[in-house]
Amino acid sequence: MTLADIEKVTQAQTETSTRRSSLGRPKWLGGAIGILGLVLVWWLLAALAVAGGTIPSPWTVLATMFDDGWALYGPNFSITAAGALQGFVWGNLLAIALAVLVVLVPPVESLATQLAILSYCTPLLALGPIILVVFGGRTPTIFLAAMYCFFTTMVGTLTGLRSAEVASLDLVAAYGGGRWQKFRRVQSIAALPSMFAALKIAAPSAVLGAILGEYLGGVDSGIGVALTAAQTSYNVPRTWGMALAAALLAGLGYAIVAIIARFVTPWTSGKTA
Repeated sequence: MTLADIEKVTQAQTETSTRRSSLGRPKWLGGAIGILGLVLVWWLLAALAVAGGTIPSPWTVLATMFDDGWALYGPNFSITAAGALQGFVWGNLLAIALAVLVVLVPPVESLATQLAILSYCTPLLALGPIILVVFGGRTPTIFLAAMYCFFTTMVGTLTGLRSAEVASLDLVAAYGGGRWQKFRRVQSIAALPSMFAALKIAAPSAVLGAILGEYLGGVDSGIGVALTAAQTSYNVPRTWGMALAAALLAGLGYAIVAIIARFVTPWTSGKTA
C-alpha cells in the first residue's frame, strides 16, 4: 500500500465521519452511551466472577484509587503526561514538517513515503531497548511517544494539504503566486481540519507510547512503572486503577486537542448559520 492509497482511505474515513456528525444529534451523546455501556459490561463481568473472579467491580477500583490517593497517582500521572507531551510535540513537529516538505519539494515524496511506512511497520518495542542502552533515562519514553504519533499526523497533514481546491490554487497562480504562496494562502488552511483530526488520534497514541517506554525500565516512576509494580504484587484493583488513570490521561489529551481544533477551525463544527 502506497502513501497515496493511505491518503485516500483517510479522506474517505473523514468524509464518512463528517456525514455522521451532521445527523443533528449531540456529539457527546454517542460517547456517553459508549462509556455507560462499557461500565455496565464491566460491572456485569465482575458480578458474574468471569475469569475466576479476577475482575474487580468498578466500585472496588474507585475505592482503591481513593485510598491510594494523589500521593500515588499524582506524581505518576504527571510524569507520564510530561513524557507523552514531549513525544507528542517532537513527533508531530517532525511529521508536519515532512508533510510540508513533500508538498513544497515533490521529489522527496519517495523518501518521505519510505520513512512513514518504516515508522509504521517497525516493531517499536524492539527499538526501545536500543534507545534505552544508548541514551538511558526517559529518552525511550519520549521516543516511543513520538514514533506512535508520527505516521498518523504525517498522513493526515499530507491528505489535508492535497485536499485544497484546484480553483483556489489556480487563482493564486493567475496572480503570479508560486508554490510557497499557494501553500501559505490555500493549502495550509485547507490542511487544518485533517491535521487536527490526526492530532486528536495522536494524543492518546502518545500516552500509549510513553507508558510502553516506561515498561522498558530505566525509570522509577510513571504510570507504566506503577502498573508493573501493581501487577508484580498481585494488587488487581490497583492495576485496574492505573489502567483507568492511563485511559483518563489519553482522553484528556484527546479533549484538549479537540478544544483547540474547535477554536482554530470553527468552520468544521458542523453548525450552520
